[in-house]
Amino acid sequence: MTPPATTPSPSAAELPALSAMPRAVAWMGLALLSFSAIAIAGREAGRMLPTSELIFWRSLIGIAVIGAIYARQGPAAAGPRTRVLPQHALRALVHYGAQWAWLQALTLIALAELFALEFTSPLWVAIAAPFVLGERLTGWRMAAAALGFLGAVVVVEPGILTGHLQLTASTGTLLALTAAVGFAAAMIMTKRLTRVEPALRILFWMQVLQAIIAALLLVIGGVRNGHWPLVAGLGTEPRMWGWIAVLGIAGLGAHFGQARAFALVDAMIVAPLDFLRLPLIASVGALVYGEVLSPGLAIGGAIVVAANCINIFAERRAKLSAGRNGA
Repeated sequence: MTPPATTPSPSAAELPALSAMPRAVAWMGLALLSFSAIAIAGREAGRMLPTSELIFWRSLIGIAVIGAIYARQGPAAAGPRTRVLPQHALRALVHYGAQWAWLQALTLIALAELFALEFTSPLWVAIAAPFVLGERLTGWRMAAAALGFLGAVVVVEPGILTGHLQLTASTGTLLALTAAVGFAAAMIMTKRLTRVEPALRILFWMQVLQAIIAALLLVIGGVRNGHWPLVAGLGTEPRMWGWIAVLGIAGLGAHFGQARAFALVDAMIVAPLDFLRLPLIASVGALVYGEVLSPGLAIGGAIVVAANCINIFAERRAKLSAGRNGA
């Protein structure tokens, strides 16, 4: 007599991951809420302050928080001292440019459009990494990037769905695409830096160097225009401090929550949760700012998300294959 079929029990390696799921979901929840807070705070603050000044104050908050973490760790822990300052400086400069473009676009286009285009960053990384980091360029990576590019085109020019391409990309859209490419370049530089530097040190130097870049640009602009930056306007806009604080703290919370979630469970589980950022921000845009989610934006955003899922699946498959071959 054939014994009844039984459901296979999770392996010993899978059990820790399953038990960590509630914590991973909680951390991703924090990240998603933080990303929405960044968008609102950045848009509101950007209406009252120049973008470089916004980045300066945000970076100062980041320096204070990370400095407190270093102080808590004590002298025995790895501190901020680095031997690769030029690499940190180049990454900070690229990330500054991307962040500037993102914050500028934030006040010009719908939140959902900005986030949909930002989600193309990992796809540009997938294409560039083989040439910069020596990783393998696979057919899956190329297919994911091509699909992501199609999604971005649909977001920017929805008329392509009906054959009525009008080429009406706005300044905000172009800034959002520039930010996506810049963030992709910063991701690749971060990956190279992680080979020799801990994550907290990378984050610390990014904040310090971005504050210096922003301060220099503001001083140069102030000298040309005959006024002192970093002070003007803040005294007459008390709520500005609140928006800046939200922007700085939410920025750290978003990336920390995301990193904690990815550390607890597999990327194949966490990434789909991260993609909830797009419908969430579309809802925020509709409820807070009355933004309308157009069919082209919805379809293009879905295509970009699908492309990212393909890329994640392909990366996981490649790692499993490499593990079996190495065994």
